[in-house]
Amino acid sequence: MRDVIAYLNSVLKHGDKVIVGVSGGPDSVFLLDMLVKSDIDNNNIIVGHVNHNVREESIKEEEFVRDICFNYGVVFESIMLPKEYSGNFEKWARDRRYEFFEQLIDKYSAEYLMTAHHGDDLMETILMKIVRGSSVKGYSGILKKEIRNNYTIIRPLLDITKDDISDYLDKNGIKYVIDRSNYSLDYTRNRFRHNILKYLKNEDKNVHLKFRKFSDKIISVSNFFDRYVENIIDEVIVDKKIIIDKFKGYERVVQEEIVYKFLFNYYENDICLINDKHINMIIDMINNDRPNMSINLPNFKIVKEYNYLYISNLECSDYKEEILNDRVLWNDRVIELVDNSHLSNNNVIYLNSDDIKLPLKVRTKIDGDRIRIKNMQQYKKVKDIFINEKISRSERDRWPIVVDSDNEIVWIPGLKKSYLDSQKSEKYDIIVEYH
Repeated sequence: MRDVIAYLNSVLKHGDKVIVGVSGGPDSVFLLDMLVKSDIDNNNIIVGHVNHNVREESIKEEEFVRDICFNYGVVFESIMLPKEYSGNFEKWARDRRYEFFEQLIDKYSAEYLMTAHHGDDLMETILMKIVRGSSVKGYSGILKKEIRNNYTIIRPLLDITKDDISDYLDKNGIKYVIDRSNYSLDYTRNRFRHNILKYLKNEDKNVHLKFRKFSDKIISVSNFFDRYVENIIDEVIVDKKIIIDKFKGYERVVQEEIVYKFLFNYYENDICLINDKHINMIIDMINNDRPNMSINLPNFKIVKEYNYLYISNLECSDYKEEILNDRVLWNDRVIELVDNSHLSNNNVIYLNSDDIKLPLKVRTKIDGDRIRIKNMQQYKKVKDIFINEKISRSERDRWPIVVDSDNEIVWIPGLKKSYLDSQKSEKYDIIVEYH
């Protein structure tokens, strides 16, 4: 752990103030302990704790962190998030966390924000990006140092593993809390963590350092590539439109990066919603001989008109989306939560709230939508389901799609149920009918 403290001492100057996010879990408690043992004055360490207000343990965890701060002699600040939110919970909560941290940065005139991401987090993120698809820079995973407008984010633990952290805390009798959801395989990151990382570590106990080296190399290549693309992008993107004949003059790898940068101007922190599938759809549309086309992406519509490609809000198209709090009137039918049901066909679905991210939402289809149908291992295109069920084109554009807040399709009412549907003999606490 001396290396972590040495790194902190190399970064921090006398008088620097640091905001550190502490949840009470082992990683953030370890980071706080390292900061306290560094040369920085404890009075210049400000702990920011976010009570996400979704688990019964949240209040006790907040008190736990408050007590730790008292014992260490550092400043404690906290915020409780409201229960009501919209969209993807993980993204919404992340945005609220960083808003809170930036408020603390302004309040204390802090130079740094530190988070407890470690080597395992870096490996998980890189693997998930490879599977999902990303930009060149995205494949680097997590940056150790990230300069923002008026502060710098530092992630000092990327060179050590979760096991290193746990061993240190246990040997030194330092207490921490455990979030049991970290062990649930319902979450993609947890599946990578528990099913894949252990095999990589068995091959090489220092594999995390190989991932760090990979990350650094990708960052170097990305910075070089960025400079090249920045030199040409103003002739390809004019007045927020891609000039198609200019765009076609570049190699595919350059085209992909241009599209990423084009989309980033609209998505910004939501760029994680975009993957290789979306990029390929846009480039295929550009290369299509049809002069006028459009496709729907998450939140936006991409429009091709002759020699131009531009983005419009989905609100300007036929796209609709509503949160399913009680009931949603959809065209001439109703989708509603019910206490019980006698149905067992495709007009009802039984869900376990532990398996999904609430709230449920009802929306129209998005190009590229896929659903993992019940009793099937592979995902199937929603478009193919509509074709097989002989749903007309006009009906497809208006057909309801029920998704959770991670945009996982759980049900196509009246047509197909996903693998998330429970049998009546199984555990469920949500019943939704379509009538």
